[in-house]
Amino acid sequence: MRKPIAFGLSGLALLAAVPALAQSSDDFGFGASDASRNAELAPYLQCVPYAREVSGIRLFGDAHTWWQQAEGRYATGNAPKVGAVMAFRPHRNMALGHVAAVSRVVDSRTVLLDHANWSPIDGRRGQIERDVLAVDVSPANDWSAVRVWYHPLGALGKTAWPVEGFIYSDRTRGASVRIAQAPKQGPTRMKSSRRFLSAFNEFSN
Repeated sequence: MRKPIAFGLSGLALLAAVPALAQSSDDFGFGASDASRNAELAPYLQCVPYAREVSGIRLFGDAHTWWQQAEGRYATGNAPKVGAVMAFRPHRNMALGHVAAVSRVVDSRTVLLDHANWSPIDGRRGQIERDVLAVDVSPANDWSAVRVWYHPLGALGKTAWPVEGFIYSDRTRGASVRIAQAPKQGPTRMKSSRRFLSAFNEFSN
């Protein structure tokens, strides 16, 4: 059983709403050859191994390669489904893309995500965030652009991140979209739940 992570607001609120650069194929930490660097900085979790673990989708390599890798191996589409992986395109400083698993479909414009290495929390990269808000802001409601909850802001980030679409695992392949009720008590965030619920209610009503 994974230990839940406590989320507290930090002094990073003044930072721009962008995730960390590294979403690479190296599952954890820094290069093993740089011993001195490893001695100073603890390894951190990347988005790729976490998305693979929670979704069951057996793809490897940088996050931006997952969409192409999925061709012929997994079903893909632009409709969110629980268990599917949302594949982000490289954009701005997120040069290697990002992948996140859909944990709940709230409505046609709103989902909750489980992902890693998106928000720095208490000054640390590689943090896991569960059941965080993502809102489709594409004009056509095709999930080609989303805004995602960003912990330092205690709200949705301001950037509309480009998305390739959804990769469906064997568990979600062919399944109909399941619209769930908004959680009554919010996501599994410990200290910022009031701010989260305020933002969540704005988009789920």
